[in-house]
Amino acid sequence: MADDDLATLGTGTETPQTTAHPGTGPLNPAPAPVPRWVGAVLTAGLVLAALNLRPAITSLGALMEEVRDGLGMSGTVAGLLTSVPALCFAVFGIAAPRLARRFGAATIVCAGMAAIALGVLVRPFAGGTAGFLAASALALAGIAVSNILLPVVIKTFFPDRVGSMTGLYSMALALGTSLAAALTVPVTGALGGGWQAGLAIWAALGVLAVVPWFAVLKHRAPQAAPQEAGAPQEDAPAVRISRSPTAWALAVFFGLQATAAYVTMGWLPQIFRDAGVSAGTAGVLLALVMAMGIPLSFLLPRLAARMRHQGLLAVALGACGLIGYAGLWLAPAAGAWGWALLLGISNCAFPLALTMIGMRARSATGVVKLSAFAQCIGYLISVPGPLLVGTLYQHSGGWGLPIALMAGLMVPQIAVGVLAGRDRRVEDEG
Repeated sequence: MADDDLATLGTGTETPQTTAHPGTGPLNPAPAPVPRWVGAVLTAGLVLAALNLRPAITSLGALMEEVRDGLGMSGTVAGLLTSVPALCFAVFGIAAPRLARRFGAATIVCAGMAAIALGVLVRPFAGGTAGFLAASALALAGIAVSNILLPVVIKTFFPDRVGSMTGLYSMALALGTSLAAALTVPVTGALGGGWQAGLAIWAALGVLAVVPWFAVLKHRAPQAAPQEAGAPQEDAPAVRISRSPTAWALAVFFGLQATAAYVTMGWLPQIFRDAGVSAGTAGVLLALVMAMGIPLSFLLPRLAARMRHQGLLAVALGACGLIGYAGLWLAPAAGAWGWALLLGISNCAFPLALTMIGMRARSATGVVKLSAFAQCIGYLISVPGPLLVGTLYQHSGGWGLPIALMAGLMVPQIAVGVLAGRDRRVEDEG
């Protein structure tokens, strides 16, 4: 299955039909033609939106020590901060298709960008840990719905350019992740050294992303709403995802790779700083980890699509993770660049998971259900991991136990990755 299939998650892909009214008639309408100027504005909106999907998370990781000291957080509460993204993605992601069905995907993405900007701006000045968590949840809610609906927007407005636009979206997402990790510390210093300003400055990117979506909303295709919402087709065969072993393997694989990703984004800079690496260098090391997703998000889906069994890729990525964690345990500062490189490769299990979701179902309805099941269950699985890492760090006084935990979780990730990579279809199992 090619890259184009990755963007069909949440949309129908069978023969288009026309419909007279939004939300009624056949559930797979033909998209309206998009004028060139709208396509240009929408392309800018997609890039800016994707750039906003991770800085709220990685900028916090770069300044975690300052935030903890400034708000008087314990290690456990700080661990909760790194667990909140996954929880919000699971909770608010469930609502995204229903919101898009009622208001349209473009409207919800625009609202999501506004929520990101407001949450990022307010949280450093919210006054205390509770306010910081609440504002973070607002920003993460915007990220959650946008993360799910942007591929749907691509499919709706660029039906003949899905592959190229999805690639552009993926690159912008990885770029925003790495830029926030690399620039947050030096920007904080340039602004006077206050962590509040260093975190709040990323709200400007969210405000900028809102602008092109207003123009998009004025030219939203009138018949796009049902398709954007990800509604299954009326004549599609029933798929009982919860009875599929492959679906469960994918959900657990997604959850374990998400656990590793959020622990990395939340705690890796602190691991390096505690080993004697400067704050600026620790941020750049996290940026290196995130930047590995830029080229590999293009290469892995194409490679996986040519393989009947993707388990070998899951094994290779897991092995990189095991070696990287071993290095963090034995010589975190001496081999910092090498460990960051290996962990960056390991964290690219995310595009592999998305690719396998697209390949493990025959029908569009099956892909929609499998995607929702794997991502919601997966994000819920990932919630305790960062919190547990913070608790172990606080009570053990070092990083030995947390790193051992992450290395231990890599073993079942490899195992379920092999199971999820088998040439099976959920329609044949449910």
